Amino acid sequence: MTATSDRPVLPALDRAEGASQWRPRPDGGRPHRYLAAALVLGLTLTLGFVAGRLDAAPAPVRSAVAGPAAHADHGPAGLQVSRDGWTLVLDTPALTAGRPGELAFRITDAAGAPVTRFRLNHERLMHLVLVGRDLTGYRHVHPEMAADGTWRALVTPEAPGPLRAIADFWPEDAARQVTLGVDVPVPGRYAPRPPAEPQETILVDGYTVTLDGGLRPGESNQVLVWLGRDGRPVEDLQPHLGAYGHLVALRHGDLAYLHVHPAAASRPESVVAFGVTVPSAGTYRLFFEFRHRDVVHVAAFTVTA
Repeated sequence: MTATSDRPVLPALDRAEGASQWRPRPDGGRPHRYLAAALVLGLTLTLGFVAGRLDAAPAPVRSAVAGPAAHADHGPAGLQVSRDGWTLVLDTPALTAGRPGELAFRITDAAGAPVTRFRLNHERLMHLVLVGRDLTGYRHVHPEMAADGTWRALVTPEAPGPLRAIADFWPEDAARQVTLGVDVPVPGRYAPRPPAEPQETILVDGYTVTLDGGLRPGESNQVLVWLGRDGRPVEDLQPHLGAYGHLVALRHGDLAYLHVHPAAASRPESVVAFGVTVPSAGTYRLFFEFRHRDVVHVAAFTVTA
């Protein structure tokens, strides 16, 4: 996998067996990392996973969240403003770059009536992902809903240009969750940034984050995220929205959306595993969210499938 970020490149890190600290390892250390991942995740990842990552096609990984609220790798979403009778109605005509503004919207049903009853979906009634059309300025926020069904969030766009708003929710009367997207105008001179250079290991807020794994279109791909801080593995991750990590994938060009939750781990460890299925070849921006010491952090990578 080719990964990219705007952050500086750091040496890939790994933890030796029996050691208390991570240390740089050459590329030949990857088999060790995959074996370590199987040991770390215990019942979640099997030796078949390791063999699949090293020598054969990858085996599927289950979502961390069981039951009706689980995200399924069912293809890209967020490309439509209306789907299956549900519509995202934007009430904010525009926002101003560099200035806080209120983003207001409603979800309406097939009859055009505002929806006011939603199921909890990963501990929230509404997930809203905001990102520039050039895949910069990523934010994942949770708006508040008024009694009339209007959702509001305070937003400060970083720069002029189209701001994509992707709403991920589950109406109480719907058979499954729904993801809709709309562009929010941010007037001014739009200067899209080019994709970042390839990087596998980056530094984010003092954390060393390494992304392992490749993306093959139409297949369930194993993706591992390794976390370290101050030369040691981070082994006390906190739950974030009901899981030890989240991965949002956006396809470059149309911003097709995939929200993936990790394989279930019995306890927080320094490696988080995901099963990711992308629908097509292309460039994807992966945003990994994790919570540690009561703060949520985001590590962004670019991956070519």
